[in-house]
Amino acid sequence: MSTPNIQMVDLLSQYKKIKTEIDEAIHRVLDSAYYINGKEVGEFEAASANYLGVKHAIGCASGTDALQVAMMALNIGPRDEVVTTPFTFVATTETIVLLGAKPVYVDIDPASFNIEPAAIEAAITPRTKAIIPVHLYGHAVDMDPVMAIARKHGIPVIEDTAQAMGCEYKGKKVGGIGEFGCISFYPSKNLGAFGDAGMVVTNDDRLAEKVRMIVNHGSRKRYYHETIGVNSRLDTFQAAILNVKLKYLEQWHQARRSAAAYYNELFKGSDLITPSEASYTRHIYHQYTIRLKNRDQVDATLNEKKIPHAVFYPIPLHLQEAFAGAGKLKGSFPITERIAGEVISLPMHTELTQEQQKILARAVIEAL
Repeated sequence: MSTPNIQMVDLLSQYKKIKTEIDEAIHRVLDSAYYINGKEVGEFEAASANYLGVKHAIGCASGTDALQVAMMALNIGPRDEVVTTPFTFVATTETIVLLGAKPVYVDIDPASFNIEPAAIEAAITPRTKAIIPVHLYGHAVDMDPVMAIARKHGIPVIEDTAQAMGCEYKGKKVGGIGEFGCISFYPSKNLGAFGDAGMVVTNDDRLAEKVRMIVNHGSRKRYYHETIGVNSRLDTFQAAILNVKLKYLEQWHQARRSAAAYYNELFKGSDLITPSEASYTRHIYHQYTIRLKNRDQVDATLNEKKIPHAVFYPIPLHLQEAFAGAGKLKGSFPITERIAGEVISLPMHTELTQEQQKILARAVIEAL
C-alpha cells in the first residue's frame, strides 16, 4: 500500500489557500527594501503579545536561539545547572551545553510525555539556575506545581513552547507563565514560517530589554554594545508571512483537534494507546503521537508500505552520543526510555482529510 498524497505536514496545500495574502505580504517587504527590522517585525511582535496575553514578544532567528538567548539573559553559564526533560528535541539541551552549563534531567509523566513535576525538586541543587519544562507535542506541562517549586527555591522558569504556541494551561496560553517562553516558527509548526524563525516572550520589562539587546549583538544603540549578544534578529520576510498566518492559527488548532478526535475514534478497540489530554490543558496537537508495544515492528512495516509517520524521539537525550559526558547510563530514566521505544507520530496538519485518516489508521492496525 502506498499513500503518495498523504504527507506528515502538507505545507503546500496550506500555502495555496492563503497564497494571495502571503504573496502580497512578501511583495510589500520587497517594495519597502527593509529586509532587517522592517515594520512587519514590530507588527508581528505586537500581534503575538496580544494573542498570547503577554507584555513582551521579541522575535529572533529560531526557536533554538530563543532558548539560548533566554538563558543568556539569566546569565546562565559554566558550572550552572538547568533542570529539564530528557524526552524532547535536542535544542533544549544543546543550548544549555553550548553555554557551558549542565543539563540535569527529570523523568517524564507517561500520559502527557512531559516532565514529571513531582520529581523536579529532588533534582535541584545550589547550582540550579533555571528549570525548562517542555510543552511537548502541544500538550501543556502541569505548570502550577512546577512554578510552586521554582518560587520556593527562587529559580526562574523558561517554558520551551517550541511546539505549543496557542496551547492553554487552565485557560491561559503557555509561554507567559514562567519568566520566559521560547517559541519556534519552524515551517512544520502549527504557526510556521517559510524558514527558520523564533520568539522569546516575557512579562518582565527588565528581561525583555535585555533580550532585545542580546538578539541584536548586545546593542540598544547602533555600535554601542552593553552586553555580549548574538546575531539573531527575526527576518522581515518571515515576520510578514507569520503576520498573515497568525490570524488563522485558532482555526488551524481546531482543525488539528478535530483530526485528533477522529483518529481516536478510528483507533477505538485497537491494541495501542492514543494521546491523552489532561483536564488542565487545551492540547493543540502539534503531533498526534500513539504508543505501541511492538513499535519497531510497526515502524518497519509502515516504512515498507511507504505509510508516512515519524518517531519523535527514538533516543532520549541522556543516551545521545553528544551528551555522553553527562554520565547518565541506560536505565537512569526508565519511563522516558520506555516511552521512546513505544511512540509513533502520524500525519497531523490542517489539510488532513478523514479519508486519509482512515487509510492511515487501517495501515497502523494492520501493522499491529
